[in-house]
Amino acid sequence: MLGLLLLQVLASCLWLGHSEVVNSFADCPEFFYAGTTPNDALHPQNPAWICQSYNDSYHYATLYDRDRRIPVYSAYKYQPGPAKRPPKYWCVEPQLINENELQNMEREVVLVEQLHRFTLEEIKKSQAVQVFEDYNKMTGLTHGHLSPNGHMDSKESKTATFTLTNIVPQDENLNSDKWSKYEAKTVPQMSQGCTTTYIITGAVPGNTYIADGRVNVPSHIWSAACCLVGNQPSKAWGAIAENDKNRVKKVSLGDLENMLGTLYRGRRVTLFNNACPRQ
Repeated sequence: MLGLLLLQVLASCLWLGHSEVVNSFADCPEFFYAGTTPNDALHPQNPAWICQSYNDSYHYATLYDRDRRIPVYSAYKYQPGPAKRPPKYWCVEPQLINENELQNMEREVVLVEQLHRFTLEEIKKSQAVQVFEDYNKMTGLTHGHLSPNGHMDSKESKTATFTLTNIVPQDENLNSDKWSKYEAKTVPQMSQGCTTTYIITGAVPGNTYIADGRVNVPSHIWSAACCLVGNQPSKAWGAIAENDKNRVKKVSLGDLENMLGTLYRGRRVTLFNNACPRQ
């Protein structure tokens, strides 16, 4: 019985499906209104475009910063459902190591000790890791989902959010209190009457790191939404929080883009198609 349980745990991330690393979001444009992605003002020097999928079905899209080892943003459709929160089996992305490698996201302990596909050092070059270091030694910080499992409708979609390519070190109090309330209360309230709500949630790189300088701690966490009634944008909004304070500021989409422009050193930032209201 114990042996069977161990096999189930070791195989857990193989069940998660796969995340397809591509050179753009051309394979998963459905997570952006009218297929319009944020402009390149947010692009890091060493980006990876990931179409996050499970059982060959895409669930959200992530722009990942290979150098800072955090996602820049994740984009998805707001589709909450009754499925329960899945177990926390944190995985890494083999295709960030080699684009011709396994498509299945997998735990690093399995890749290193069970499958012998990589060394830990090979994994660490392209992304954050969980078991050996990085996220298991945080103080005052926690795993902050950009695409939260609570905004997904099925067990598969919720499970697909538990990958470190969708995670940033987030202030523990902010994550458990004000940001959690924004996700669980404000977004549902604002989405009432919307046929479809497109959401992009991101992180502004900060000046501090964890894990001996390996993983960046964002200075700000932000989120933007565009609500469609039928096929037409009806309203849009944004939210932003400093990542060391338990406070979330709700703003217009235009104000959020302007704020991000300032945080990104004067670059002009556009997050959604121009049809989404800025005020």
